[in-house]
Amino acid sequence: MSVQPTTRASEAAAPVLLRERDGDIAVLVLDRPQARNSLSEALIEALSAAWSEIAADKSIRAVVLAANGPAFCAGHDMKELTARRGDADGGRAYFRHIMTTCSAMMQQIVDLPQPVIAGVQGVATAAGCQLVASCDLAVASAAAKFATPGVDIGLFCSTPMVALSRNVARKHAMEMLLTGDMVSAEHAAAIGLINHVVAPGEERKGAIALAKKIAAKSSYVLKIGKQAFYKQAEMGLAQAYAYASEVMTENMMARDAEEGICAFIEKRDPTWQDR
Repeated sequence: MSVQPTTRASEAAAPVLLRERDGDIAVLVLDRPQARNSLSEALIEALSAAWSEIAADKSIRAVVLAANGPAFCAGHDMKELTARRGDADGGRAYFRHIMTTCSAMMQQIVDLPQPVIAGVQGVATAAGCQLVASCDLAVASAAAKFATPGVDIGLFCSTPMVALSRNVARKHAMEMLLTGDMVSAEHAAAIGLINHVVAPGEERKGAIALAKKIAAKSSYVLKIGKQAFYKQAEMGLAQAYAYASEVMTENMMARDAEEGICAFIEKRDPTWQDR
């Protein structure tokens, strides 16, 4: 006679991150709908492992990050964090561990050679908003909403602030951080947090379509361009121009630059070799 596992055991065994493939596009799907896809320790670890695997896979040319359920991501798992207040140090070591590992995971998105496009179907709050801001591009449902509401529960969204303030202008970021108010998809697009607003139910399809459009380019050029974009953004103007000039010089020496320019002159489609 077989024994059915308990609900708790079933939940523990269930994958929290799904991986799909659409041609040369990798699709990662947050799959904790019962917990509004909050970033548990297990989900952070799963995302980190996935980014590492994708970075090493040259057959993947772009990535879409999506989620199952009504919410995209509700931030950190507060129940999981609160459960550690009984630790000898009040939870300090565990809190530091979660914040530093989550921050490292977010940076993996920026460091990934492939572009990452978020497909946002519902609310993205706190670290969930940070996750969207960390992606290179974002397509959101008209029903999606965004917020950094930590201030409402006595926990300022300091780590989400890092990604948010690098996507939108300071006063827009500060208003979100200080008020905790929900921002509509239309407003999120207007302030630069997301790229496109689509009809509800079309966000994942829209993100995949954008990913496929980008994936048609040279993966070598996308890699050096993405790296250069984020690196120069942290520099002063003169230093950024000097760095970008060196990047373009090296880019000009690439096989794909030679091919692309020749194809442009000869009015034909280029054939990329990704080098």
